[in-house]
Amino acid sequence: MTLLTGETDVFSAAATGQRCVVAFLARRLPAAGGIFGAREREAVGAVLRDLAAEGWHLSVRAMFGDGDGAEPAAFDCGFAHNVDIAGAFEAPTVSAAVEGTIRLERAGWSRRFATEWLLGPREFATVRGQGAATERDWGFLALWEWNDAWAAATPDERREYDAECDVAFRNDLALDVTIAGRHRLDWASSWHHLGIWEVPDLATVDEAMTGHEHAADFKFTTSRHFIGRRRPLADLLAAA
Repeated sequence: MTLLTGETDVFSAAATGQRCVVAFLARRLPAAGGIFGAREREAVGAVLRDLAAEGWHLSVRAMFGDGDGAEPAAFDCGFAHNVDIAGAFEAPTVSAAVEGTIRLERAGWSRRFATEWLLGPREFATVRGQGAATERDWGFLALWEWNDAWAAATPDERREYDAECDVAFRNDLALDVTIAGRHRLDWASSWHHLGIWEVPDLATVDEAMTGHEHAADFKFTTSRHFIGRRRPLADLLAAA
């Protein structure tokens, strides 16, 4: 796949074949009338188990490939957003990603959530935080599109911008932010990219965003951010 923007000191091209993100923004549907119950939860769980056996990563943490995060998980974000959960899986291929969302919906996911699915190939590899080992129980998802200023910029101006943003990303890593690389969405969405972090706490996100503002990260982009606490997907499916 051709990179939409070039590699940087922080981000390198992924060497993971055709892997494809399956991101989701979901609103919980009313449970009246028994539309989603134990049978549907088990059916969705069975599909998730099958997907795991087929090589899917079923949490952001699992994308790092070290065996951690095998349990399906997402981020509980209804306290701050107009969706109840946000999260991302990663499928072996684009075709598998499309097929997998259909299987989940048919199993009962669509009875539990009204979902916006966002699919796209991995572009940059994952990057681990450099701080002391700690629990990263919060997730941060960023959708963005390059704006008219970026489209009008010269190649040199874009490279200078990438270098300035790298300063902010190095600061993120020093804060023990783990970055799940970057996925490209523009083949099927108005958004160009998805970036996902796992962080220790909300204060870390605030400090990191301040660094990105100082680096003028947003002068070339329009973005949409979601933040939530990491929870097992089984709990989110069962929640009232």
